[in-house]
Amino acid sequence: MKQLLMKLFAPRARATTAGALAERFGFELKGDAATEIKGVAPIADAGPGQLAFYSTEQNASAFKILPVGLLQNSKASVIIVQPEFAKKAPASATLLITDSPRSAIVKILNDIYAPKRRVGISSKAHIERGVFFRDRASVYVGPFVTIRAGAVIEAGVSIDSGAYIGGAAVIGANCDIAPGVYIDNTTMGADCRIKPAAVIGRDGFGYTRQDGKNIFLPHTGRVILGDRVDVGANSAIDRGMMMDTTIGEGTKIDSHCYLGHGVIVGKECFLAGGTGLAGGVVAGDYVMFGAQSGISNKVNIGDAAEIGAKSGVFQNIAAGEKVLGYPATNGIEFLRMFSWTRKQIKKPE
Repeated sequence: MKQLLMKLFAPRARATTAGALAERFGFELKGDAATEIKGVAPIADAGPGQLAFYSTEQNASAFKILPVGLLQNSKASVIIVQPEFAKKAPASATLLITDSPRSAIVKILNDIYAPKRRVGISSKAHIERGVFFRDRASVYVGPFVTIRAGAVIEAGVSIDSGAYIGGAAVIGANCDIAPGVYIDNTTMGADCRIKPAAVIGRDGFGYTRQDGKNIFLPHTGRVILGDRVDVGANSAIDRGMMMDTTIGEGTKIDSHCYLGHGVIVGKECFLAGGTGLAGGVVAGDYVMFGAQSGISNKVNIGDAAEIGAKSGVFQNIAAGEKVLGYPATNGIEFLRMFSWTRKQIKKPE
């Protein structure tokens, strides 16, 4: 039953050959160029007709390298390997040899599992006069989408059913907008992916108290997304109050994240699920936010800093520093305090 369900509903790869991939991506080929590839699987599970990869590359110090025995015993028809491991691969396998199998597998997955491109505008979409399409013939707009006058839609954009694009929105080339997304007061770069039910560009949580009453402060800023930014399902990014909320190119935001008004996040950062950044937070490039971490108003975070899951950050963090805990402190100090506390608890009375 499992095999039947997988056959019916699992993503289907575009059939190709080892030789075609070698020519397309510049890999060295060892074996039969005509070897067919019908799918991709992990090295431990791959079988005939499938492609796998084996690599000793480490993206982080905690990354574990798989035993070479998995390569030696693999039943995959095609294996991507580094040059030094070509002799350890099964003689029956066709090899694609490259210095970076991890980079290679990303390229291949994007190539053979790429969804079929859709174009056309549904008759059930509501598009007001005054919407600017850079290349209308290259765009997909699904049913029940609303696009307000003044919006700019660049070439190759896909906007799925039920999405709302406001009149102050610019959607960059080849962006993919999932069902139920809300976007307004936003300028978006190219190749961004916005997942279902994300909300980008609404007013932030900006209030002042006057005469004992909470008074809303009007917002005049925008949200600026760089190229290749991903925003996860049910995440929210508020427009700035008087300055723009800015997300740098390549930054990836997981599901259920919140970024308040005036937040600035640099390029190539990761925000894991449930992360919350209060208004005015400034984060540098390559910062990693652990799941459910919370950053207080106007905190500055340096380049390449790492914030542990569920950490509460109330003070500035230097570049490259790793912090943990609530309130967050230096990671090594936190572990020492935790160890000392456990020892005190275990001491006999």
